[in-house]
Amino acid sequence: MTDTKTADQAAATEPATEEAESSAEPAGKAEPAGKAEPAEKAEPAAESPAEPAEEAEPAEVSREAAPEARRLTRDPLVRVALAVAVAAAVVAAWFGWSYYAASGDDSIAYASERDRVLAAADQAIVNLNTLDHRNVAGGLKVWQDSATAQLYDSIVQGRAQLEKDVAKAKTTSSAKILESGLTELDTRAGKAAVAAAIRVTVTGPDGKPAARTSRLLGQLTKTPTGWKLSALGLAPTGTSGS
Repeated sequence: MTDTKTADQAAATEPATEEAESSAEPAGKAEPAGKAEPAEKAEPAAESPAEPAEEAEPAEVSREAAPEARRLTRDPLVRVALAVAVAAAVVAAWFGWSYYAASGDDSIAYASERDRVLAAADQAIVNLNTLDHRNVAGGLKVWQDSATAQLYDSIVQGRAQLEKDVAKAKTTSSAKILESGLTELDTRAGKAAVAAAIRVTVTGPDGKPAARTSRLLGQLTKTPTGWKLSALGLAPTGTSGS
């Protein structure tokens, strides 16, 4: 009897065990529901946007610096220092420009004076080589007005003889500057030197002109009435015109 019950009990127990095991298996197959790992991978996305927010500090610094800058500009000492700096820059720029302008003005003034001296020299040379026998007195007056110092004295001293010679020869002379240039110019001392090439045409009683070309060297002196020739003569052979 005992064996039979035991066998029956075992037989009755086995289905229950199998049923329990079979009923427990579905619970073990719940693993797919536990695959929630992809949700954990979203953490980098949540952390990365937060980093740029920390870089907003410069804005706070600038906001803090703005009141400080306003405070400095309201400070009388700072305002005075800024005004002095600006004034110094303006003065420096003005003096720099003034120096440049003055330097340019000096160069322009010198060039203008040089042109005036050369023009006076050219005219004086032409005057001293022009004479008409029909108006010798008037011609010699022009000679004297174009000369000064020793040259003036020479014209005055030789005037009487020159009048006789021109009246007797009945000649007329005219001159033309071919080229000329100042070889020296001292505006402070009022001295200058000129070299010129001229063509002098002399017409005799027969009306036939004869031209000759010569090179002259002259000295000029500034007088109360302008620049005038103080010396004039033929240039040595081989001397250039300028």
